[in-house]
Amino acid sequence: MPEPDNSLGRKILSFFIKDEPAPNAPASGTPAPASPQSPASAPATPAQRPVSAPQPAGSIDTKFVTHFASVLEKANIQGPDYFEFREMLRNLAELGLDEDKRFQAAWASFKTLGGKADVSVLTNTASQYLTALGQDRDAFLKSVETALAERVGGLQNEQKQLQATNEALAKQIADLQRQMAQNTERLSKINDEIDEQSLKLTQNRSNFEATYGSFTEQIKDDIHKIQTYLK
Repeated sequence: MPEPDNSLGRKILSFFIKDEPAPNAPASGTPAPASPQSPASAPATPAQRPVSAPQPAGSIDTKFVTHFASVLEKANIQGPDYFEFREMLRNLAELGLDEDKRFQAAWASFKTLGGKADVSVLTNTASQYLTALGQDRDAFLKSVETALAERVGGLQNEQKQLQATNEALAKQIADLQRQMAQNTERLSKINDEIDEQSLKLTQNRSNFEATYGSFTEQIKDDIHKIQTYLK
């Protein structure tokens, strides 16, 4: 395959996508393409959702199409190979040939490019591109798992802390409510005790005054009599 040029990435796109797809509006939190040197961002995930939760159905995404084309471009192999063959297949697609005839015609055209006229050049180079894509996928999935573990794990830890705090607050509220009920019951008893003690003290004061009056009157009476009878 020839050395990569500025149009190679777009050519690779055309090998796999007939018409460049319209940009999809990625869901909030959709992971970006990653390579071993650039970890992906993880999708936003509800707290306590396990990392191994069932995956939603996927769809072709423009940014990933472009990303994989870039991966294949970087893995480009010198000389004619699988990509030239696939381009020929694409060019023959409009002729209405049976699939076997189309492959045979593409192979005949491919051999005119020179190089090794051996079918293994196609399968071997195609396998190398599969390996490059597989390695990129492994790196991407690893970065997603790492991001999930960090972000979801952090959210789960925060959730546990909030739940523990809420449980402690609920216990405090229950204790306060119990204490308030006890205080209310005690207030009711205190009101009765206040009436009872007020009555007792008031009665005791009245008795004191009455006794005091009795004593003082007797003494005053004795003083009067002393002054009267003992002159």
